[in-house]
Amino acid sequence: MPKEIVIDIGKCTGCGYCELICSFIHHGEFNPLKSRISATMFISRSIAVPVVCGQCDDPLCLKACPSGALEIKASDTSGGKVIHVDSEKCVGCKMCTIACPFGCIFVLESTAEKCDLCGGDPQCVRFCRTGAIRYDQRNSQITEKKKQTAERLLGSFQET
Repeated sequence: MPKEIVIDIGKCTGCGYCELICSFIHHGEFNPLKSRISATMFISRSIAVPVVCGQCDDPLCLKACPSGALEIKASDTSGGKVIHVDSEKCVGCKMCTIACPFGCIFVLESTAEKCDLCGGDPQCVRFCRTGAIRYDQRNSQITEKKKQTAERLLGSFQET
């Protein structure tokens, strides 16, 4: 059964370990600005919300890419999928960043970057000290809620 990254914001302390390990795994340096996951702090509410690509079933980033640099690939043996960036094809136009309603894809040094699930072993999950980030069986109800939220966000974006 396919897996996905699941976030429990009630457990997140905003420590930033997920950001640091992600940037280290992918870029060899501890730099949250190069992380493919971000923990946004809402100080007034004393809450942190990690945000990472949900590997959408109908990815807007993929549709927006004019160079065909984004493609859907298998992420692991569980049957999961990942939206992969082919750095050879990416032209750094940032159309994918505009299309993603969650801000989960960004351009770094003229190439788009996003969560690749670390080949089926997400390191942010492994190093999350509170268990706020899990790599778990895909829950169709949660996936549907994510899709509805994305559609509402996209709808409000198109109205403006």
